[in-house]
Formats: sequence, C-alpha cells, structure tokens
Amino acid sequence: MPPVAKAAELGVETVTEIEVAYHLSPAPIIGITGSNAKTTTTTWVGQLLEAAGMNPIVAGNIGRPLCDAAQEAAADNWLVAELSSFQLKGTASFRPRVAALLNIAETHLDYHGDMDDYIASKIKLFANQTEGDWAVLNWDDPVCRQVAQSVRSQVLPFSIRERLERGLFAEPPYPADGAAPEAEGHAPVRTIVWRDGRGGETTLLREEELGVPGAHNTANALAAAAICIAAGVSPEQLSGPMRSLRAVEHRLEFVRERNGVKYFNDSKATNWAATANALRSFRGGVVLIAGGLDRGSDYMELLPVLRERAKALVALGETRGKLARVAELAGLAAIKIVEPEKDAESTLRKAVREAALLAEPGDTVLLSPSCASWDMFASYEERGRIFKDSAHNL
Repeated sequence: MPPVAKAAELGVETVTEIEVAYHLSPAPIIGITGSNAKTTTTTWVGQLLEAAGMNPIVAGNIGRPLCDAAQEAAADNWLVAELSSFQLKGTASFRPRVAALLNIAETHLDYHGDMDDYIASKIKLFANQTEGDWAVLNWDDPVCRQVAQSVRSQVLPFSIRERLERGLFAEPPYPADGAAPEAEGHAPVRTIVWRDGRGGETTLLREEELGVPGAHNTANALAAAAICIAAGVSPEQLSGPMRSLRAVEHRLEFVRERNGVKYFNDSKATNWAATANALRSFRGGVVLIAGGLDRGSDYMELLPVLRERAKALVALGETRGKLARVAELAGLAAIKIVEPEKDAESTLRKAVREAALLAEPGDTVLLSPSCASWDMFASYEERGRIFKDSAHNL
C-alpha cells in the first residue's frame, strides 16, 4: 500500500493493530495462531475460561478488533486473541502471557512469497516471551517442535500421536501420519489425559464425549485445554466444560440429514491440510465438494486421503480442473466438474444438487473447498451459508 511504502521509505516504523493493543491492554494476553483451527481453538478457549470464572474477552482475527477489546479490558480479564501471520508480521514488542502455535501448512504464499517468511511471521508470537510465560505447541507438527528449541518461555505440548511426560495427549495415541487408518468398528475408546511432569496424571474425559467429530478436533480440544492450564485453570475444572464444546460455524458444521445422507459445511477449509483433516473425520463414503481461488497449489497432497476416504468429487471454481486431476489419479469413480453458471450462487447450488445425486444412504456430502473463496464469493462465510441453504432446500 502506498502509505506503508512511503513510511518505509522515510524510515518510519509500521506496526499492526495488535502491537498497539498490547500496549493498551491492562489484561494478560493469550495469543493463538496456526494455519488451521485458529477460530475453533480461540472460541473454545474463551468458553473454557468463562466456565472457570477467568473473565475472558475474545477478539483479534476472529472478528472484534483487538484494540477495541484492549480498551474494555481490566486487569482481572484475559484477552484471548486469534492472530494471523499478517498481524504478527508487523509486531515489535508484542508479548502474550500464553502463546500457542497450533500447526503449520502451506498457505498465504501469495502474500508471504515463501514458507520461510510465513513461518518467521508466525513465530514472532514467541519473540518477546520470558521464562515466566508459556508456549503451547503441537508436538505432532515438526515446525512446532523446532520452535520449542528456541523459545525462552515454558513449553507445554499437546499431542494426539504421542504419550507425553508433561502435557495433554490422546490415550491411546492415533496412528502416525502415513499409517493405515483405523478400521471402522475397530477404533479404540480414547481418553484425553493430562500429565503434570511430576508423576501426576488426570483423565479429563473420553474422546467420544466431545461434541465434535474428527481427530483434528480432538487436537483442537487438547490445544484449548493446554492453553487454559497455562493460564491457571486446573485440569479438573476442564472436564465438564469440554463436554459442551461444539463446532464453530463453517468448521465441520453439521447441517442436516436427508435420505440417510449427512451434510457438513467446512467452508473455512481454505487449504489442502484443512480438507485432509475434514476427510479423515468420516468413515463412510464422502462426496466432496471442493474448489475455489487458484493460488498456485497442485493439491497433490490430497491424493492419499482422497483415495482412502472419498467416493466422489464435485469440483468448482478456478481450481476445478486441478482437483479433478488429483481425484482421477486417486482412482475416484465419480468426478463431476461444475462449470460456472450465471452467477456464483447458482454454481454452488448446482454443485450441491450434483453431490446429492452421487450420495447414497450412509454417505456424507462435505463442502471442504481446500481453497479461498474470493474467485466466486466475498467470503468463506457467504460460501458456507449458500451451501447450507442449498442443502436445506434439496
């Protein structure tokens, strides 16, 4: 932008709004970032802290400006902030009391240029933390493990794939990435476990008691609980409220069941990793609706999970040809490319009708685009709401 370019030319420091909010806020800040699951985890942290009487204020990239929340906050509040790489890139002294990095996947390269700049922006979240602060990190993500080697704060990990001596984990662990998926009807009964690193262990609840499907949502729940423990909530206080967690709108949101087919809205899945997580959440046949803004990815990372979990693809948007090609390589028997109709809404409604024709009782129709919405829609929210209305009007 010209004003930013001019400021750089004149040697004037440019910072983002969260840097200003940090200086305004009398309340300690929880900063949550990652390529996926930021909004879900931030929402759940707010709900769990509220149940524990910790007076949270949720703001940031989730919708409410952080400066607005900072001016409302008092010393006995917790400011729970969802933070994007864009926001973090323009920070200087921002220091959250609790900083969480949920995961890293290839995204926003049209802005950052390469993964190095993207990751460097994300990990600025930890740059000013001290020994009295906390870094909550996903132990299943290799970038997060690398971050653990360099932070000055106390590290609190969470994992769905490894038993931890200290932290939150799923018991038994999920199979490692690339391992054969658990057969339907043979998945073990899992629990969510906390270990304090001193020999103490607490079972919080059974995984099936969470009100959301999918291993990735179990990881999100572990992250939210770990963040709350870092903020001072006892593990025992979390068990009850965690049973009340529900999917956030446009994030693997159940829409309806019709003729034995379930419809799920995952419009917020704007990269391949989010779509892969969504596909792994279902054990029956999945008719996937995907496609959107073309940012240069070839989507080949989706090939194995399409082969394992999808029965059909309905592709639309700029990336429809690329996704259809990957589905063909994955061996999907049914692939439908939806060409643009008179407008974007008509195109998506046609895609939903095509998916309904391909689905059989016991199947799932899943909108999980793996792409941003801006080639067709003003936002992923608009895309998701049209999908939901289309499903309800079949």
